[in-house]
Amino acid sequence: MEISPWSLPFNLLFTSMLIVVVLAADPYSKALLSLKSQIIDGSNSLDDWKVPPGETPSGKVHACSWSGVKCNKNSTIVVGLNLGMKNLAGELLGNQLSVFTQLVELNVSQNAFSGELPVEIFNLSKLTTLDISGNNFSGRFPNGITGLKKLVVLDALSNSFSGPLPVEVTELESLKVLNLAGSYFDGEIPSSYGSFKSLEYLHLAGNSLTGKIPPELGKLKTVTHMEIGYNFYEGSIPWELSNMTELQYLDIAGANLSGSIPKQLCNLSKLESLFLFRNQLMGSIPWEFSQMVSLINLDLSDNLISGPIPESFGELKKLKLLSLMFNEMNGTVPDTIAELPSMETLFIWNNFFTGSLPENLGRLSRLRWLDVSNNSFVGSIPPGVCAGGKLFKLMLFSNNFTGNLSALSNCLSLVRLRVEDNSFSGEIPLNFSHLHGIRYIDLSGNRFTGGIPADISKALKLQYFSVSNNPELGGTIPWKTWSLPFLQNFSASFCNISGNLPPFRSCKSLVVVELQKNTISGSIPNSISNCQSLEIINLARNHLSDHIPKELASLPSLGVVDLSHNDFSGSIPAEFAKSSSLVLLNVSFNDISGTIPSHELLQSMGSSAYTGNPKLCGAPLQSCSTAIDGKKLRLILLISAGVVILIAATVSLLIHLRKGSKGQWKMNSFIGLPQFTANDVLRSFNATDSKEELPPFSGAFCKAVLPTGITVLVKKLEWEPKRVKIASEFITQLGNSRHMNLIRLLGFCYNNQLTYLLYDCLPNGNLAEKLRMQRDWGMKCRIIIGIAKGLCFLHHDCNPAIPHGDLKSSNVMFDDNFEPRLADFGFKHLIQLIKGTVPATSSRLGTGEFNDAIKDELYKDIYNFGELILEILTNGKVIKGGASIQSKPKDVVLRELYDENEAGSTNSLQEDEMKQVVDVALLCTKSRAVDRPSIEDALKLLSGLKANGK
Repeated sequence: MEISPWSLPFNLLFTSMLIVVVLAADPYSKALLSLKSQIIDGSNSLDDWKVPPGETPSGKVHACSWSGVKCNKNSTIVVGLNLGMKNLAGELLGNQLSVFTQLVELNVSQNAFSGELPVEIFNLSKLTTLDISGNNFSGRFPNGITGLKKLVVLDALSNSFSGPLPVEVTELESLKVLNLAGSYFDGEIPSSYGSFKSLEYLHLAGNSLTGKIPPELGKLKTVTHMEIGYNFYEGSIPWELSNMTELQYLDIAGANLSGSIPKQLCNLSKLESLFLFRNQLMGSIPWEFSQMVSLINLDLSDNLISGPIPESFGELKKLKLLSLMFNEMNGTVPDTIAELPSMETLFIWNNFFTGSLPENLGRLSRLRWLDVSNNSFVGSIPPGVCAGGKLFKLMLFSNNFTGNLSALSNCLSLVRLRVEDNSFSGEIPLNFSHLHGIRYIDLSGNRFTGGIPADISKALKLQYFSVSNNPELGGTIPWKTWSLPFLQNFSASFCNISGNLPPFRSCKSLVVVELQKNTISGSIPNSISNCQSLEIINLARNHLSDHIPKELASLPSLGVVDLSHNDFSGSIPAEFAKSSSLVLLNVSFNDISGTIPSHELLQSMGSSAYTGNPKLCGAPLQSCSTAIDGKKLRLILLISAGVVILIAATVSLLIHLRKGSKGQWKMNSFIGLPQFTANDVLRSFNATDSKEELPPFSGAFCKAVLPTGITVLVKKLEWEPKRVKIASEFITQLGNSRHMNLIRLLGFCYNNQLTYLLYDCLPNGNLAEKLRMQRDWGMKCRIIIGIAKGLCFLHHDCNPAIPHGDLKSSNVMFDDNFEPRLADFGFKHLIQLIKGTVPATSSRLGTGEFNDAIKDELYKDIYNFGELILEILTNGKVIKGGASIQSKPKDVVLRELYDENEAGSTNSLQEDEMKQVVDVALLCTKSRAVDRPSIEDALKLLSGLKANGK
């Protein structure tokens, strides 16, 4: 059959004309196709929105078969439009909406629509549900919503609206749900918001609302759920809220509230959840709260509440959650708390509680999570704490508990156990063969005996285990310990452990091994080559012997190796010199012989890393030159002495002529820099005076190449002669502060007017340059934990403590392995010393008094760390976000971060870890400095992350 050349264009023309005819008879489909053409459909979610060719007008709406479109039974009228979660973007112009006169439901939630909300929506007079949540609509909320007389649900959660809250909504007599949370609304809550006739759900949290909470809200007799927290109110909680007789859920957390908690709230007899945490509420908890017999969740944490837990709380038989942590409460825990049959979670940590825990705690309930850490409790663990069979997290650390752990012998549900820093004694009774879910155990800082249980290798999910600082523990390391498939951290230092190291047959996850200060003997097994993830191994002060295995030196991730004060012999493996990750090697005080491998990396460790080995020589120790007979030796010495005197005189003259009245140049080298003279360093500058072009006290670096080829970063400072001593002492402290997460200060060259600080030159830039690079969750965890470790070392392991002073993304550098290292630590304090604006003394964190300047800087470091976490989690999109995270509901913050980090329901572990990290950021960015955790405590809270190495 022959096809006419005119047939194809004719068919196309006919089809187009037919579609035009169809759409003319079907205005709904035409409007929706117009809408589709104006928005961005990133996932082709509206791909089925099309009119099939060949259709004829039938009186029915084609769009009724399209996704998200709901019609009446005859398919003649569109009554619902659900475009939620379709990855749509762009602006909604509203010019297509006029035809949808019978629309009852409009849902465009969880997309990326932006711009102003089109006022044409308010002409849809039949609308009962309007859901625009989870978008980026901005500007003021438009006028005209009174046109929606039948509106029942208005959900605008998580947008970018600004300006005052819309007052017109109070005229919607049918409105039951009003959700305006998570935007930027400001000003006061209108007093007219107390005049809603039918409202049941009111959510205004996470905005920028100010002023006092209007007492008129107490007139809302139909509201069952009210969230108005995470704003910036002033004043106290109005007692009139107690008149909201139907209220079941009340959340005014993170709202800057002060004053006492009104006892009249006890009249809320139907209240099931009360959240007032993260405010500045004072006084004691009203004993009348026991009248709220429907209460299930009570969270008053992170306030200034004092006094005891009311004994009357024993009447709250439905209570599941009681959180009073981070307050100033005292007294003992009433026995009545242990009698609450529904109790699942009890948080009372960081208070001033004393006495013993109730004897029956856990026996009469199904307790799941108990945290009483950082108090002054005494006595033993309640014998029935695990009786309910559900306890999975038990936190008792930093108290004065005594006795044994027999109460935990059959606590089979445990996942996390922390009892460190107490006075527990006796054997460790944990039955590891039945602890199928245990992941984290910290028993350090107690008085345990009897050794590490032999069946520890049966705890197949164990990731972190520490028994350090139990000096009478004794025993040996169980033979199959390293075979635990998920074990990352094993710490058992200062435990009087003896015997040999078990073979490292399967240790693929092992990152940290700390066994210093024991009596372990034998050799390091060659099978340590299986520990390919090992980063830190500390075996100092034991009785280990034989040679140092090259297999250890060849591990690809090894950063810290401390084998000092043992009986090792033989030579230092040359493989250490090839390591790209090694930061610290210490083999001092052994019986090592031979020559230190002539490599810059090993020489940079300094003489203290090798001293105490009489048979060892080579830089940075004494030369390994061969013996010379007496006459030749004397001649060489005489000639050498003459040459040295001549050179010294020449150099002295040159320096004097060059620098005139600036004084003699001096050189102070730390571990990592060969013993150059000041002249060696000065000559390494292409032009010494060019270094003086750097602005004094600047954060700017320039590079210089030293005589051995080492490239260093140079920072210039100016000082007066009277400040040289005090400043140089502090620089020396900085130079001796060595940690794998700190950039190394190698030395400084100075006279009476100038000093040049010489730092390691790291090749991979800084965090600020790389924040917008998408990184997987594991890498983000590694960066956050590395920063925390470096900061923790400065605050807690340096004596006196060193505040960083300027913690920000540009001061986080990356080494060859992209391990984060803090730069510019202590620089701000150094400048203050040079300028004479602060005293030079401080004290070790937690052991003495600080001067106020140092104390304030330590608190600022912690706040900046919290902000840096947010910067990392948002890929650099949120900078200085401490205030914003405190003003938003936690669920909103988490949802935004899940989206940013592509975490969803398929990755529950990542979601759990992200919650953990966000909790730390929230704690670190508290407005009151004294409420922030120490960086040591913050690091402990991060210790369960999969990327953690310690």
